[in-house]
Amino acid sequence: MTSGKVTAWVGGALYLLAVGLLVGGAPRASGTVHGIGGLLAAALLVGVLRRMPLLALSITLFGSTAVVVGPPSSAPASLSASYQGQFLSYLAVDLVLGFTAATCARRVSIAAVAGSLVVQFLIIGGFSHGDGVTVNVVIALLAMAAACTGGLLSRERREHVVALRSQEVAEAVIAERLRIARELHDMVAHSIGIIAIQAGAASHVIGTRPAEAGEALRAIEATSRETLSGLRRTVVALRQADPVTAASGRQAALAPSPGLADIDRLAAATADAGVRVDVRRGGQERPLPADIDLSAFRIVQEALTNVVRHAGTGRCRVLIDYGDEELSVEVVDDGRGATGNASVHGFGLVGMRERVALLHGDLSAGPRPEGGFRVTARLPLPAPVEIPAEAG
Repeated sequence: MTSGKVTAWVGGALYLLAVGLLVGGAPRASGTVHGIGGLLAAALLVGVLRRMPLLALSITLFGSTAVVVGPPSSAPASLSASYQGQFLSYLAVDLVLGFTAATCARRVSIAAVAGSLVVQFLIIGGFSHGDGVTVNVVIALLAMAAACTGGLLSRERREHVVALRSQEVAEAVIAERLRIARELHDMVAHSIGIIAIQAGAASHVIGTRPAEAGEALRAIEATSRETLSGLRRTVVALRQADPVTAASGRQAALAPSPGLADIDRLAAATADAGVRVDVRRGGQERPLPADIDLSAFRIVQEALTNVVRHAGTGRCRVLIDYGDEELSVEVVDDGRGATGNASVHGFGLVGMRERVALLHGDLSAGPRPEGGFRVTARLPLPAPVEIPAEAG
């Protein structure tokens, strides 16, 4: 049993003990003293309320009823026609009802309100007389309605916040996909530009220098296969279009997209922002497919941006490992780790996960036990393209 559960059960036992002392230890005290005492004692049930709202409601309803009917001085003959102070203890029941309405399912909340209403009306009818019955019933109804209304408003506000958060995450995913689509468009346009140049060169020398024409054709084959492989891995996963770019008919630039070769330049820019970056490389460095190279660069770029904005440290480490079957990228800092503000309002990790998911990779991000934050991305590498040897 965890410490939280132990604390909850201890609080429940202390509440029942406090009610017992109020009823049996001070039988001649005024009803107002009993009512206020029962209301204050309900604070001991916070632990039970957070874990088992219905149980907390049952215990509170039992204790409040005991405060009303328990003292010998509460006999019907001794009650005045005015509002009795014992009924103040039922305010604790109303507060628990409000929490139940805010956290539990609607059917459960309705059943809890109905049960509490029946018990309170029976006790009020049995222990009030004359005009006191009407006054106590009206007060009980108003208190219960106010508590339930507050609980429902709290539920709606929480659901609205959750819906807004989900919408923000969805919009961040869509924005990242559109950004990837635009970058992929630029990458493909660059590859097609290379193919067009090589094809033009081959057509000019095919009759006079067939060897050079063959080299150009092999370059065309390698470039087209690599481009098609990138399209197959990425375009299938992109389900959203960019209507603004499509409508404008913008022509993509033929400049190559950034990649891991630009990490040193990125590290220098990050150093200018106040964070020194130690770049380490492992494995055998080699050219990568353009989509993987670009995604790895963007992941490192976003991770370094988060370090500058949220880590509160002056240095971090970037490790790039060229494996046989996967590319591993890791960004580690020794700062203060994730903050609530960053986790709620930042969508950098959403974009990273989207990029990694599109490449069927794996991303892990979280605080380190020794302090700081670590982002690790593993991107599977496709099998190398094999170019058949020239016949003859």
